[in-house]
Amino acid sequence: MPEPDNKTLQLLKDKANNLRILSIKSTNAAGSGHPTSCCSMAEIMSVLFFHTMRYKVEDPRDASSDRFVLSKVFINDFLFFPFQGHAAPILYAAWAEAGLFPVSELDNLRKIDSDLEGHPTPRLSFVDFATGSLGQESAEGSVWEAMNFASQYKLNNLCAIFDINRLGQSDPTMFEHDLEHYKKKTEAFGFHSVIIDGHNVEEVCMAFDKASEVKDKPTAILAKTFKGAGVKGVEDLENFHGKALGDKGVKAIEEIEKLLSSEKDVLKPKPAVEDAPKVVTPEPVALSEAPSYAVGQKVAVRKAYANGLIKLGQSFDRVFALDGDTKNSTYSLDYRKKFPGRHIECFVAEQNMIGVAMGLSARQRAITFSSTFAAFFTRTFDHLRMGVDGPSQMALEDIAMFRSIPNCVVFYPSDAVSCERAVELAANYKDMTFIRATRGETPVVYANDEKFEIGKAKSADDKVLVVGAGVTLIEALNAAEKLAKEGINIRVLDPFTVKPLDCEAIIENTKEVKGKVVTVEDHYIE
Repeated sequence: MPEPDNKTLQLLKDKANNLRILSIKSTNAAGSGHPTSCCSMAEIMSVLFFHTMRYKVEDPRDASSDRFVLSKVFINDFLFFPFQGHAAPILYAAWAEAGLFPVSELDNLRKIDSDLEGHPTPRLSFVDFATGSLGQESAEGSVWEAMNFASQYKLNNLCAIFDINRLGQSDPTMFEHDLEHYKKKTEAFGFHSVIIDGHNVEEVCMAFDKASEVKDKPTAILAKTFKGAGVKGVEDLENFHGKALGDKGVKAIEEIEKLLSSEKDVLKPKPAVEDAPKVVTPEPVALSEAPSYAVGQKVAVRKAYANGLIKLGQSFDRVFALDGDTKNSTYSLDYRKKFPGRHIECFVAEQNMIGVAMGLSARQRAITFSSTFAAFFTRTFDHLRMGVDGPSQMALEDIAMFRSIPNCVVFYPSDAVSCERAVELAANYKDMTFIRATRGETPVVYANDEKFEIGKAKSADDKVLVVGAGVTLIEALNAAEKLAKEGINIRVLDPFTVKPLDCEAIIENTKEVKGKVVTVEDHYIE
Protein backbone atom coordinates (compact mmCIF):
# COMPACT_ATOMS: atom_id res chain seq x y z
CA MET A 1 0.00 0.00 0.00
CA PRO A 2 1.50 3.39 -0.97
CA GLU A 3 2.35 5.78 1.84
CA PRO A 4 -0.34 8.44 2.36
CA ASP A 5 0.50 11.88 1.01
CA ASN A 6 0.47 15.02 3.13
CA LYS A 7 -3.11 15.87 2.21
CA THR A 8 -4.33 12.43 3.26
CA LEU A 9 -2.39 12.64 6.51
CA GLN A 10 -4.00 15.99 7.29
CA LEU A 11 -7.45 14.63 6.51
CA LEU A 12 -6.80 11.67 8.81
CA LYS A 13 -5.79 14.10 11.58
CA ASP A 14 -8.99 16.05 10.95
CA LYS A 15 -11.02 12.88 11.04
CA ALA A 16 -9.43 11.87 14.35
CA ASN A 17 -10.27 15.23 15.86
CA ASN A 18 -13.80 15.05 14.53
CA LEU A 19 -14.19 11.62 16.14
CA ARG A 20 -12.97 13.19 19.41
CA ILE A 21 -15.55 15.95 19.10
CA LEU A 22 -18.39 13.51 18.40
CA SER A 23 -17.36 11.30 21.33
CA ILE A 24 -17.31 14.25 23.73
CA LYS A 25 -20.63 15.56 22.41
CA SER A 26 -22.44 12.22 22.63
CA THR A 27 -21.22 11.47 26.16
CA ASN A 28 -22.11 15.01 27.24
CA ALA A 29 -25.61 14.47 25.82
CA ALA A 30 -25.86 11.17 27.70
CA GLY A 31 -24.37 12.59 30.88
CA SER A 32 -22.14 9.53 31.14
CA GLY A 33 -19.72 7.38 29.18
CA HIS A 34 -15.99 7.15 28.56
CA PRO A 35 -14.91 10.14 26.45
CA THR A 36 -11.31 10.07 27.70
CA SER A 37 -10.88 6.47 26.54
CA CYS A 38 -12.31 7.48 23.16
CA CYS A 39 -9.89 10.37 22.86
CA SER A 40 -6.88 8.11 23.40
CA MET A 41 -7.73 6.01 20.34
CA ALA A 42 -9.00 8.70 17.94
CA GLU A 43 -6.05 8.52 15.54
CA ILE A 44 -6.15 4.71 15.53
CA MET A 45 -9.85 4.75 14.65
CA SER A 46 -9.35 7.39 11.97
CA VAL A 47 -6.64 5.40 10.21
CA LEU A 48 -8.45 2.08 10.54
CA PHE A 49 -11.81 3.24 9.25
CA PHE A 50 -10.66 5.70 6.60
CA HIS A 51 -7.32 4.36 5.38
CA THR A 52 -6.63 0.73 6.27
CA MET A 53 -9.75 -1.40 6.62
CA ARG A 54 -11.71 -2.68 3.66
CA TYR A 55 -15.43 -3.05 4.32
CA LYS A 56 -18.92 -2.40 3.03
CA VAL A 57 -20.57 0.45 4.88
CA GLU A 58 -24.02 -0.59 3.69
CA ASP A 59 -23.48 -4.21 4.77
CA PRO A 60 -21.23 -4.29 7.87
CA ARG A 61 -21.51 -8.06 8.26
CA ASP A 62 -20.46 -8.79 4.69
CA ALA A 63 -18.27 -11.89 4.76
CA SER A 64 -15.51 -10.29 2.66
CA SER A 65 -15.09 -7.26 4.90
CA ASP A 66 -12.31 -6.76 7.41
CA ARG A 67 -13.55 -7.05 10.94
CA PHE A 68 -13.09 -4.59 13.76
CA VAL A 69 -13.83 -5.71 17.32
CA LEU A 70 -13.62 -3.57 20.45
CA SER A 71 -11.81 -6.00 22.77
CA LYS A 72 -11.10 -9.70 22.22
CA VAL A 73 -12.33 -12.11 19.56
CA PHE A 74 -11.31 -14.02 16.39
CA ILE A 75 -11.04 -14.28 12.70
CA ASN A 76 -11.89 -13.74 9.05
CA ASP A 77 -10.13 -11.69 6.39
CA PHE A 78 -8.09 -9.14 8.32
CA LEU A 79 -9.22 -8.72 11.89
CA PHE A 80 -8.29 -5.77 14.08
CA PHE A 81 -9.07 -5.73 17.78
CA PRO A 82 -7.91 -2.93 20.09
CA PHE A 83 -7.86 -3.44 23.82
CA GLN A 84 -10.43 -0.78 24.68
CA GLY A 85 -13.75 -2.38 25.56
CA HIS A 86 -15.79 0.58 26.73
CA ALA A 87 -14.90 3.19 24.10
CA ALA A 88 -18.19 2.51 22.33
CA PRO A 89 -18.95 6.20 21.54
CA ILE A 90 -15.99 6.47 19.17
CA LEU A 91 -16.97 3.20 17.49
CA TYR A 92 -20.43 4.64 16.87
CA ALA A 93 -18.90 7.92 15.70
CA ALA A 94 -16.67 6.11 13.19
CA TRP A 95 -19.59 4.25 11.64
CA ALA A 96 -21.66 7.43 11.53
CA GLU A 97 -18.79 9.28 9.83
CA ALA A 98 -18.48 6.38 7.38
CA GLY A 99 -22.13 6.94 6.46
CA LEU A 100 -23.94 3.97 8.02
CA PHE A 101 -26.37 6.18 9.95
CA PRO A 102 -26.84 9.94 10.58
CA VAL A 103 -24.37 11.63 12.90
CA SER A 104 -27.36 13.11 14.75
CA GLU A 105 -28.14 9.59 16.06
CA LEU A 106 -25.07 9.83 18.29
CA ASP A 107 -27.00 12.19 20.56
CA ASN A 108 -29.13 9.19 21.58
CA LEU A 109 -26.19 7.41 23.21
CA ARG A 110 -27.26 5.42 26.29
CA LYS A 111 -30.92 6.42 26.01
CA ILE A 112 -33.44 3.77 27.01
CA ASP A 113 -34.94 3.57 23.51
CA SER A 114 -31.62 3.63 21.64
CA ASP A 115 -29.50 0.69 20.47
CA LEU A 116 -26.36 2.79 21.03
CA GLU A 117 -25.59 1.34 24.44
CA GLY A 118 -22.68 2.13 26.72
CA HIS A 119 -20.99 -1.06 25.51
CA PRO A 120 -21.48 -2.36 21.96
CA THR A 121 -23.80 -5.34 21.48
CA PRO A 122 -24.66 -7.49 18.44
CA ARG A 123 -28.11 -5.97 18.06
CA LEU A 124 -26.15 -3.42 16.01
CA SER A 125 -25.37 -4.54 12.47
CA PHE A 126 -21.71 -3.51 12.79
CA VAL A 127 -21.01 -5.41 16.01
CA ASP A 128 -20.22 -9.12 15.73
CA PHE A 129 -19.79 -9.80 19.42
CA ALA A 130 -20.59 -8.49 22.85
CA THR A 131 -17.03 -8.40 24.11
CA GLY A 132 -17.18 -8.91 27.82
CA SER A 133 -17.64 -6.93 30.99
CA LEU A 134 -15.39 -3.90 30.67
CA GLY A 135 -13.81 -5.50 27.63
CA GLN A 136 -11.34 -8.34 28.02
CA GLU A 137 -8.25 -6.16 28.15
CA SER A 138 -4.59 -7.04 28.61
CA ALA A 139 -4.90 -7.54 32.38
CA GLU A 140 -7.17 -10.51 31.70
CA GLY A 141 -5.67 -13.98 31.44
CA SER A 142 -8.01 -15.00 28.63
CA VAL A 143 -6.38 -12.43 26.35
CA TRP A 144 -3.04 -14.16 26.75
CA GLU A 145 -4.72 -17.51 26.12
CA ALA A 146 -5.94 -16.01 22.85
CA MET A 147 -2.52 -14.66 21.91
CA ASN A 148 -0.92 -18.03 22.60
CA PHE A 149 -3.51 -19.67 20.35
CA ALA A 150 -3.10 -17.07 17.59
CA SER A 151 0.65 -17.53 17.36
CA GLN A 152 0.38 -21.32 17.59
CA TYR A 153 -1.81 -21.33 14.48
CA LYS A 154 0.14 -18.51 12.75
CA LEU A 155 -2.92 -16.30 12.30
CA ASN A 156 -1.24 -13.66 10.15
CA ASN A 157 -4.58 -11.99 9.43
CA LEU A 158 -4.91 -10.96 13.07
CA CYS A 159 -3.77 -7.57 14.35
CA ALA A 160 -4.08 -6.76 18.05
CA ILE A 161 -3.93 -3.06 18.88
CA PHE A 162 -2.89 -2.22 22.43
CA ASP A 163 -4.15 1.27 23.26
CA ILE A 164 -1.64 1.88 26.05
CA ASN A 165 -2.95 5.08 27.58
CA ARG A 166 -1.32 4.54 31.01
CA LEU A 167 -4.42 5.00 33.17
CA GLY A 168 -6.97 2.56 34.55
CA GLN A 169 -10.26 3.32 36.25
CA SER A 170 -9.00 4.34 39.68
CA ASP A 171 -5.20 4.30 39.36
CA PRO A 172 -2.45 4.08 36.76
CA THR A 173 -2.21 0.64 35.16
CA MET A 174 0.42 -1.84 36.31
CA PHE A 175 3.03 -1.03 33.64
CA GLU A 176 1.82 2.47 32.65
CA HIS A 177 3.83 3.57 29.58
CA ASP A 178 6.51 0.88 29.75
CA LEU A 179 6.03 -0.13 26.12
CA GLU A 180 9.19 -2.23 26.10
CA HIS A 181 7.57 -4.45 28.72
CA TYR A 182 4.56 -4.97 26.45
CA LYS A 183 6.85 -5.60 23.49
CA LYS A 184 8.80 -8.31 25.31
CA LYS A 185 5.60 -9.93 26.49
CA THR A 186 3.81 -9.93 23.12
CA GLU A 187 6.94 -11.17 21.35
CA ALA A 188 7.23 -13.95 23.91
CA PHE A 189 3.71 -14.95 22.93
CA GLY A 190 4.78 -15.21 19.31
CA PHE A 191 3.55 -11.90 17.89
CA HIS A 192 5.30 -9.53 15.53
CA SER A 193 5.30 -6.44 17.75
CA VAL A 194 5.62 -2.77 16.82
CA ILE A 195 5.81 0.26 19.13
CA ILE A 196 4.26 3.47 17.79
CA ASP A 197 3.10 6.91 18.84
CA GLY A 198 -0.64 6.27 18.78
CA HIS A 199 -1.39 9.94 18.12
CA ASN A 200 0.84 10.17 15.03
CA VAL A 201 -1.33 9.20 12.06
CA GLU A 202 1.69 8.59 9.83
CA GLU A 203 3.15 6.08 12.28
CA VAL A 204 -0.24 4.42 12.67
CA CYS A 205 -0.60 4.08 8.87
CA MET A 206 2.88 2.59 8.54
CA ALA A 207 2.26 0.11 11.35
CA PHE A 208 -0.87 -1.27 9.71
CA ASP A 209 0.87 -1.46 6.34
CA LYS A 210 3.72 -3.45 7.89
CA ALA A 211 1.24 -5.76 9.63
CA SER A 212 -0.26 -6.73 6.28
CA GLU A 213 3.19 -7.84 5.09
CA VAL A 214 3.88 -10.24 7.99
CA LYS A 215 3.12 -13.75 6.75
CA ASP A 216 4.01 -16.17 9.54
CA LYS A 217 2.54 -14.69 12.71
CA PRO A 218 -0.05 -12.24 14.04
CA THR A 219 0.88 -8.62 14.75
CA ALA A 220 0.62 -6.58 17.95
CA ILE A 221 0.66 -2.80 17.53
CA LEU A 222 1.65 -1.20 20.83
CA ALA A 223 0.38 2.36 20.69
CA LYS A 224 1.53 4.86 23.28
CA THR A 225 -1.47 7.11 23.83
CA PHE A 226 -2.88 9.45 26.44
CA LYS A 227 -6.26 9.17 28.05
CA GLY A 228 -8.20 12.32 27.25
CA ALA A 229 -5.75 13.28 24.49
CA GLY A 230 -6.56 16.70 23.08
CA VAL A 231 -8.53 17.90 26.09
CA LYS A 232 -6.71 20.49 28.20
CA GLY A 233 -6.97 19.93 31.94
CA VAL A 234 -7.99 16.32 31.38
CA GLU A 235 -5.31 14.67 29.20
CA ASP A 236 -3.25 12.08 31.10
CA LEU A 237 -4.86 13.00 34.43
CA GLU A 238 -6.53 10.63 36.89
CA ASN A 239 -10.15 10.72 38.07
CA PHE A 240 -11.78 11.33 34.69
CA HIS A 241 -12.59 7.70 33.89
CA GLY A 242 -16.19 7.02 32.90
CA LYS A 243 -17.32 10.63 33.25
CA ALA A 244 -18.89 13.01 30.76
CA LEU A 245 -16.69 16.10 30.51
CA GLY A 246 -19.45 18.71 30.79
CA ASP A 247 -18.15 22.28 30.52
CA LYS A 248 -14.59 21.04 30.09
CA GLY A 249 -15.83 19.09 27.10
CA VAL A 250 -17.55 22.12 25.59
CA LYS A 251 -14.33 24.14 25.89
CA ALA A 252 -12.32 21.23 24.51
CA ILE A 253 -14.55 21.04 21.44
CA GLU A 254 -13.96 24.74 20.80
CA GLU A 255 -10.19 24.20 20.99
CA ILE A 256 -10.21 21.04 18.88
CA GLU A 257 -12.31 22.69 16.18
CA LYS A 258 -9.54 25.28 15.77
CA LEU A 259 -7.19 22.45 14.77
CA LEU A 260 -9.37 21.33 11.85
CA SER A 261 -7.98 22.26 8.46
CA SER A 262 -9.89 23.77 5.56
CA GLU A 263 -9.25 20.67 3.44
CA LYS A 264 -12.40 19.16 1.97
CA ASP A 265 -13.09 15.76 3.51
CA VAL A 266 -12.77 13.24 0.69
CA LEU A 267 -11.87 10.23 2.83
CA LYS A 268 -14.01 7.21 2.07
CA PRO A 269 -13.82 3.63 3.39
CA LYS A 270 -12.00 1.27 1.06
CA PRO A 271 -14.22 -1.34 -0.58
CA ALA A 272 -14.00 -4.96 0.52
CA VAL A 273 -12.19 -7.48 -1.64
CA GLU A 274 -15.06 -9.84 -2.40
CA ASP A 275 -13.31 -13.18 -2.08
CA ALA A 276 -15.17 -14.89 0.76
CA PRO A 277 -16.96 -18.05 -0.35
CA LYS A 278 -20.72 -18.05 -0.09
CA VAL A 279 -22.08 -20.12 2.76
CA VAL A 280 -25.53 -21.62 2.43
CA THR A 281 -26.66 -23.28 5.64
CA PRO A 282 -29.23 -26.03 5.08
CA GLU A 283 -32.53 -25.59 6.90
CA PRO A 284 -32.79 -27.57 9.01
CA VAL A 285 -29.27 -28.87 9.54
CA ALA A 286 -30.00 -32.58 9.87
CA LEU A 287 -28.14 -35.77 10.71
CA SER A 288 -26.98 -37.57 7.58
CA GLU A 289 -28.76 -40.66 8.87
CA ALA A 290 -31.04 -41.51 11.78
CA PRO A 291 -29.74 -43.03 15.03
CA SER A 292 -29.53 -46.84 14.88
CA TYR A 293 -29.40 -48.10 18.46
CA ALA A 294 -31.35 -51.01 19.91
CA VAL A 295 -33.61 -50.40 22.90
CA GLY A 296 -31.76 -51.66 25.96
CA GLN A 297 -28.35 -51.38 24.29
CA LYS A 298 -25.73 -49.78 26.55
CA VAL A 299 -24.01 -46.84 24.85
CA ALA A 300 -21.97 -44.03 26.40
CA VAL A 301 -23.81 -40.79 25.71
CA ARG A 302 -20.52 -39.03 24.96
CA LYS A 303 -19.87 -41.60 22.24
CA ALA A 304 -23.30 -40.86 20.77
CA TYR A 305 -22.37 -37.16 20.88
CA ALA A 306 -19.42 -37.89 18.59
CA ASN A 307 -21.61 -39.98 16.31
CA GLY A 308 -24.07 -37.11 16.02
CA LEU A 309 -21.26 -34.65 15.27
CA ILE A 310 -19.95 -36.84 12.47
CA LYS A 311 -23.40 -37.17 10.94
CA LEU A 312 -23.87 -33.39 11.06
CA GLY A 313 -20.43 -32.93 9.51
CA GLN A 314 -21.44 -35.20 6.66
CA SER A 315 -24.52 -33.05 6.03
CA PHE A 316 -22.85 -29.63 6.27
CA ASP A 317 -19.20 -28.79 5.67
CA ARG A 318 -19.20 -25.79 8.03
CA VAL A 319 -19.62 -27.78 11.25
CA PHE A 320 -16.54 -27.29 13.45
CA ALA A 321 -15.60 -29.16 16.61
CA LEU A 322 -13.37 -27.49 19.22
CA ASP A 323 -11.80 -29.19 22.21
CA GLY A 324 -9.68 -28.25 25.21
CA ASP A 325 -7.31 -31.22 25.12
CA THR A 326 -10.04 -33.62 26.27
CA LYS A 327 -10.92 -35.01 22.83
CA ASN A 328 -10.11 -38.59 23.81
CA SER A 329 -12.61 -38.27 26.68
CA THR A 330 -15.31 -36.22 24.95
CA TYR A 331 -14.93 -38.37 21.81
CA SER A 332 -14.55 -35.32 19.59
CA LEU A 333 -11.40 -37.18 18.55
CA ASP A 334 -13.67 -39.29 16.33
CA TYR A 335 -14.74 -36.14 14.52
CA ARG A 336 -11.12 -35.08 14.13
CA LYS A 337 -10.28 -38.41 12.50
CA LYS A 338 -13.16 -38.00 10.06
CA PHE A 339 -12.78 -34.27 9.38
CA PRO A 340 -9.29 -33.15 10.48
CA GLY A 341 -9.67 -29.74 8.84
CA ARG A 342 -12.77 -28.99 10.86
CA HIS A 343 -11.48 -29.91 14.30
CA ILE A 344 -9.59 -27.26 16.29
CA GLU A 345 -7.49 -28.16 19.30
CA CYS A 346 -7.65 -25.24 21.74
CA PHE A 347 -5.55 -26.90 24.45
CA VAL A 348 -6.29 -26.34 28.15
CA ALA A 349 -7.48 -22.76 27.67
CA GLU A 350 -11.24 -23.00 27.91
CA GLN A 351 -12.01 -19.28 27.95
CA ASN A 352 -10.24 -18.83 24.66
CA MET A 353 -11.93 -21.92 23.23
CA ILE A 354 -15.29 -20.22 23.69
CA GLY A 355 -13.89 -17.03 22.13
CA VAL A 356 -12.75 -19.00 19.09
CA ALA A 357 -16.13 -20.72 18.83
CA MET A 358 -17.91 -17.37 18.92
CA GLY A 359 -15.60 -16.01 16.25
CA LEU A 360 -16.14 -18.97 13.94
CA SER A 361 -19.90 -18.81 14.28
CA ALA A 362 -20.13 -15.06 13.70
CA ARG A 363 -22.13 -13.86 10.71
CA GLN A 364 -23.81 -17.28 10.53
CA ARG A 365 -20.87 -18.76 8.63
CA ALA A 366 -20.32 -21.87 10.75
CA ILE A 367 -21.84 -24.09 13.42
CA THR A 368 -19.51 -24.81 16.33
CA PHE A 369 -19.45 -27.45 19.06
CA SER A 370 -17.06 -26.86 21.99
CA SER A 371 -16.18 -29.86 24.15
CA THR A 372 -14.52 -30.17 27.54
CA PHE A 373 -15.36 -31.45 31.02
CA ALA A 374 -18.47 -29.77 32.44
CA ALA A 375 -16.54 -28.51 35.49
CA PHE A 376 -14.18 -26.61 33.20
CA PHE A 377 -16.98 -24.68 31.52
CA THR A 378 -17.59 -22.68 34.69
CA ARG A 379 -14.40 -20.69 34.08
CA THR A 380 -15.72 -19.73 30.63
CA PHE A 381 -18.98 -18.36 31.93
CA ASP A 382 -18.15 -14.69 31.45
CA HIS A 383 -17.47 -15.46 27.79
CA LEU A 384 -20.59 -17.57 27.40
CA ARG A 385 -22.92 -14.95 28.89
CA MET A 386 -21.56 -12.35 26.47
CA GLY A 387 -21.49 -14.54 23.39
CA VAL A 388 -24.85 -13.72 21.87
CA ASP A 389 -26.33 -10.58 23.36
CA GLY A 390 -25.55 -10.37 27.06
CA PRO A 391 -25.51 -6.94 28.70
CA SER A 392 -21.94 -6.03 29.43
CA GLN A 393 -21.94 -5.27 33.13
CA MET A 394 -25.37 -6.32 34.35
CA ALA A 395 -25.15 -8.90 37.13
CA LEU A 396 -27.66 -11.57 36.16
CA GLU A 397 -26.21 -14.89 37.24
CA ASP A 398 -24.26 -13.91 40.33
CA ILE A 399 -26.93 -14.89 42.86
CA ALA A 400 -27.38 -18.33 41.33
CA MET A 401 -23.62 -18.86 41.10
CA PHE A 402 -22.92 -17.95 44.73
CA ARG A 403 -25.95 -19.89 45.99
CA SER A 404 -24.43 -23.00 44.43
CA ILE A 405 -21.38 -22.80 46.73
CA PRO A 406 -21.90 -24.88 49.89
CA ASN A 407 -22.30 -22.81 53.08
CA CYS A 408 -21.97 -19.50 51.21
CA VAL A 409 -24.34 -16.84 52.56
CA VAL A 410 -25.78 -14.48 49.94
CA PHE A 411 -26.70 -11.07 51.36
CA TYR A 412 -28.89 -8.76 49.30
CA PRO A 413 -29.29 -5.59 51.39
CA SER A 414 -31.89 -3.08 50.26
CA ASP A 415 -30.71 0.11 51.92
CA ALA A 416 -27.73 1.66 53.69
CA VAL A 417 -28.65 0.36 57.16
CA SER A 418 -29.13 -3.24 56.05
CA CYS A 419 -25.92 -3.10 54.00
CA GLU A 420 -23.79 -1.98 56.95
CA ARG A 421 -25.32 -4.73 59.04
CA ALA A 422 -24.60 -7.22 56.24
CA VAL A 423 -20.93 -6.22 56.36
CA GLU A 424 -20.94 -6.76 60.12
CA LEU A 425 -22.65 -10.14 59.87
CA ALA A 426 -20.29 -11.23 57.08
CA ALA A 427 -17.29 -10.44 59.28
CA ASN A 428 -18.67 -12.77 61.94
CA TYR A 429 -19.60 -15.63 59.63
CA LYS A 430 -16.95 -18.33 59.43
CA ASP A 431 -17.47 -19.38 55.80
CA MET A 432 -17.75 -17.51 52.52
CA THR A 433 -20.25 -14.68 52.09
CA PHE A 434 -21.38 -12.63 49.09
CA ILE A 435 -22.81 -9.14 49.57
CA ARG A 436 -24.78 -7.94 46.54
CA ALA A 437 -24.88 -4.13 46.66
CA THR A 438 -26.82 -2.10 44.10
CA ARG A 439 -25.13 0.83 42.40
CA GLY A 440 -27.64 3.68 42.50
CA GLU A 441 -28.85 5.64 45.50
CA THR A 442 -31.88 4.14 47.28
CA PRO A 443 -33.90 5.60 50.16
CA VAL A 444 -33.16 4.41 53.67
CA VAL A 445 -35.91 2.01 54.72
CA TYR A 446 -34.84 0.79 58.14
CA ALA A 447 -34.18 2.58 61.41
CA ASN A 448 -30.54 2.68 62.43
CA ASP A 449 -31.21 0.37 65.39
CA GLU A 450 -32.99 -2.29 63.31
CA LYS A 451 -31.75 -5.79 64.14
CA PHE A 452 -30.74 -8.12 61.30
CA GLU A 453 -29.91 -11.82 61.30
CA ILE A 454 -28.64 -14.19 58.67
CA GLY A 455 -31.60 -16.07 57.21
CA LYS A 456 -34.27 -13.82 58.73
CA ALA A 457 -36.60 -11.78 56.54
CA LYS A 458 -38.47 -8.50 57.16
CA SER A 459 -42.14 -7.88 56.27
CA ALA A 460 -45.37 -6.03 57.08
CA ASP A 461 -48.99 -5.53 55.86
CA ASP A 462 -51.70 -7.29 53.95
CA LYS A 463 -53.58 -8.37 50.78
CA VAL A 464 -50.78 -9.92 48.77
CA LEU A 465 -47.20 -10.80 49.59
CA VAL A 466 -44.58 -9.12 47.37
CA VAL A 467 -41.05 -10.48 47.78
CA GLY A 468 -38.27 -8.16 46.61
CA ALA A 469 -34.61 -7.68 47.43
CA GLY A 470 -32.15 -4.86 46.91
CA VAL A 471 -33.31 -2.47 44.23
CA THR A 472 -36.47 -4.50 43.57
CA LEU A 473 -37.51 -4.11 47.21
CA ILE A 474 -37.40 -0.34 46.81
CA GLU A 475 -39.65 -0.56 43.74
CA ALA A 476 -42.00 -2.88 45.64
CA LEU A 477 -42.22 -0.38 48.50
CA ASN A 478 -42.94 2.42 46.02
CA ALA A 479 -45.74 0.32 44.56
CA ALA A 480 -47.07 -0.42 48.04
CA GLU A 481 -47.16 3.28 48.85
CA LYS A 482 -49.13 4.09 45.69
CA LEU A 483 -51.56 1.21 46.26
CA ALA A 484 -52.10 2.29 49.88
CA LYS A 485 -53.39 5.64 48.61
CA GLU A 486 -56.01 3.66 46.71
CA GLY A 487 -56.96 1.72 49.82
CA ILE A 488 -55.11 -1.46 48.81
CA ASN A 489 -52.60 -2.79 51.33
CA ILE A 490 -49.88 -5.19 50.21
CA ARG A 491 -47.28 -6.94 52.31
CA VAL A 492 -43.67 -6.46 51.19
CA LEU A 493 -41.06 -8.93 52.36
CA ASP A 494 -37.31 -8.29 52.30
CA PRO A 495 -35.41 -11.62 52.43
CA PHE A 496 -32.15 -9.81 53.36
CA THR A 497 -30.26 -13.03 52.65
CA VAL A 498 -31.12 -14.93 49.49
CA LYS A 499 -29.18 -17.85 50.96
CA PRO A 500 -30.13 -19.02 53.50
CA LEU A 501 -33.67 -18.04 52.58
CA ASP A 502 -36.11 -17.46 55.43
CA CYS A 503 -38.55 -20.11 54.21
CA GLU A 504 -40.45 -20.06 57.50
CA ALA A 505 -41.22 -16.34 57.15
CA ILE A 506 -42.21 -16.70 53.50
CA ILE A 507 -44.57 -19.61 54.26
CA GLU A 508 -46.08 -17.86 57.28
CA ASN A 509 -46.66 -14.61 55.37
CA THR A 510 -47.99 -16.49 52.35
CA LYS A 511 -50.62 -18.17 54.53
CA GLU A 512 -51.64 -14.84 56.02
CA VAL A 513 -52.34 -13.38 52.56
CA LYS A 514 -54.13 -16.59 51.47
CA GLY A 515 -51.44 -17.76 49.08
CA LYS A 516 -51.15 -14.64 46.93
CA VAL A 517 -47.43 -14.11 46.26
CA VAL A 518 -45.53 -11.97 43.75
CA THR A 519 -41.73 -12.17 43.44
CA VAL A 520 -39.85 -9.26 41.90
CA GLU A 521 -36.48 -10.28 40.48
CA ASP A 522 -33.55 -8.28 39.15
CA HIS A 523 -33.23 -10.47 36.07
CA TYR A 524 -34.64 -11.30 32.66
CA ILE A 525 -38.00 -13.00 32.17
CA GLU A 526 -37.47 -16.55 30.92
